Amino acid sequence: MNKALYGAAIAVALAVGVGVYVSTGSSPAPASTFVLLDGSKKTTEDLKGKVTLVNFWATSCVTCVGEMPKVIATYDKYQAKGYDTLAVAMSYDPPSYVINYAETRKLPFKVAIDNTGAVAKAWGDVQLTPTTYVVNKKGEIVKRYVGEPDFDELHRLIEKLLAEA
Repeated sequence: MNKALYGAAIAVALAVGVGVYVSTGSSPAPASTFVLLDGSKKTTEDLKGKVTLVNFWATSCVTCVGEMPKVIATYDKYQAKGYDTLAVAMSYDPPSYVINYAETRKLPFKVAIDNTGAVAKAWGDVQLTPTTYVVNKKGEIVKRYVGEPDFDELHRLIEKLLAEA
């Protein structure tokens, strides 16, 4: 392997490791059905009309657990203005762990469990957690973060999207 290619491979690995922000352009959010902890269901169509953060996470993911207070604070800051959050637990996360985490931390937003992995697959074959998508009011993905987002930048984006008609 030549040095340039080797260097590029290392740079990509480091970028993923530190959670670099990745832009995906604007594309429709994939049609999905989210099964919530209370057994009810929410679909991608239900996201329309609000700016929504869709966060793929796991209770075993140190970064996920570490960023959760910031995800909660972001929800609390913007939810009255038309913002929502949907936390999607990965298929390998035991449901009892997810329920315990959501209840003990009093998560104020909806939590889904992706039992089959179909939702993660539909949303770009999510493998790394946390992976977070920002969906605009039209139901389009406008940003994707792998790793913990830069929350100051995320807040600016949310404010911009909330201001759009």
